[in-house]
Order: sequence, then C-alpha cells, then structure tokens
Amino acid sequence: QVQLVESGGGLVQPGGSLRLSCVGSGSILSGYVMGWYRQAPGKQRELVADLTSRGYTNYADSVKGRFTISRDNAKNTVYLQMNGLKPEDTAVYYCNARWGATGYWGQGTQVTVSS
Repeated sequence: QVQLVESGGGLVQPGGSLRLSCVGSGSILSGYVMGWYRQAPGKQRELVADLTSRGYTNYADSVKGRFTISRDNAKNTVYLQMNGLKPEDTAVYYCNARWGATGYWGQGTQVTVSS
C-alpha cells in the first residue's frame, strides 16, 4: 500500500511560482509512474504532468514550458515546479503513483492563482 502526501499549495498572484511536493511512504516510488493531476470546480480531473521510472516526461499542452515535474528517489518524493502561474491554473492538485493497473492518490493540495 502506498500513501502519498502533497504539500506546497497556496495562494499566489498571476505570474508567480509554487513548488508542490509529494512524499510517498509504504513503498519505494522509483519504479512507479508518478503524475500530477488537477481538478478545478465543476471540471473533470485532468493530467498535468507525469514522469516514468526511466525519466520520460509528459505534459499537458496548457502547462508546457511553465511546469516541470521531477523526482528525488533518495527522498521518495516527486515535485511539480510551477512558474508563470495563471488564474486558470487554480485547482486542487493531486499526486498519483501508478504501477501497471494499480494507482494511488494523495489527498490533494489547493492552488489558487488570483490578484
């Protein structure tokens, strides 16, 4: 069983930056595909970025060039660096760990971009 805990969300002005962290326990995350998803009010949860165990990354078109996903296997942690934030990035951000057909979710962290 994998437990994931996100942190780093908050209120930021447009153009600002945040770094989200996702710490895993119960299993070593280095072999998992790690992803960040987000869900805005009234919308479906969507993939923001994911990162394979071999280091391949995939980003939603809306965040390419602004967000960066990375992992620190020694700390069993995955990060999402978010720069150039826009109001439309406002959402609850969730960490996901996937191994084959099995996936685990964190509880989410709120990101609000507003002036």
